[in-house]
Amino acid sequence: MSQLSLTALYRYPVKSLAGQALQTLSVDRRGPELDRHWMLVDAQGRFLTQRRHPRMVLIGTRFGAEGVLQLQAPGMPDLDIAASSGDRLEVRIWGDTLFAARVGDGADDWLRAFLGVPCHLVEQPGDVRRPVDPAFATPEDQVSLADGFPFLLISQASLNDLNDRLQTPLPMLRFRPNLVVAGCEPYAEDGWRRIRIGDMVFRVAKPCSRCIIPTIDPDTGERGREPMQTLLSYRRRDNKVYFGQNLIHDGMGQLHLGMTVEVIE
Repeated sequence: MSQLSLTALYRYPVKSLAGQALQTLSVDRRGPELDRHWMLVDAQGRFLTQRRHPRMVLIGTRFGAEGVLQLQAPGMPDLDIAASSGDRLEVRIWGDTLFAARVGDGADDWLRAFLGVPCHLVEQPGDVRRPVDPAFATPEDQVSLADGFPFLLISQASLNDLNDRLQTPLPMLRFRPNLVVAGCEPYAEDGWRRIRIGDMVFRVAKPCSRCIIPTIDPDTGERGREPMQTLLSYRRRDNKVYFGQNLIHDGMGQLHLGMTVEVIE
């Protein structure tokens, strides 16, 4: 095996909105710092994603002056996200229930105007702990408002192999990873159990089963048949399609592009 290296870093400040490519990524106890720190919920507190609202992918995120999160969308004025109002709602992500803080009416009105659905923007307070599924984690492991795990890793070779099977190649962002690794064979990550990047060790918890989100064009918000149709032909197991690996981190630190990746186990 040639030397493995970290070739891309991404975070997604608001769950299911557009992501950000980074040169460096700080890692805290929940995973990538400010990754899925905010999310949209309906009136019953259930999380919203591109699965039902594909236009969410058209909302860009960036951090401006003094670290203020800003949302941008076609035809909309930019929106600065202020500190939360302090009002807490009980929210649900899959099987997890926790309390999150409402950002405020201004953010809710902006999102409703663009998406056409009533919703609340909420953030995960610092004192609210969300454990990782104990079937794959230790009691100390925790996660943000991501679907279930702190990190998603995909090798560049795996995407290249998929793109060789497609008529139109797709960008890595279709799959919303945090970490992209180069220097291995396609799907080598399927066999990894622990890796080290710099001073940080990551446990490979489980393969990532894919939903319809990779079929949504991040530039238009429109759904297509690919890459799911092609993935079904060779990455299907137990009626699910797997692409990428979910990771749990040990400790905190900072990652940057070009770091060496070592397979420990």
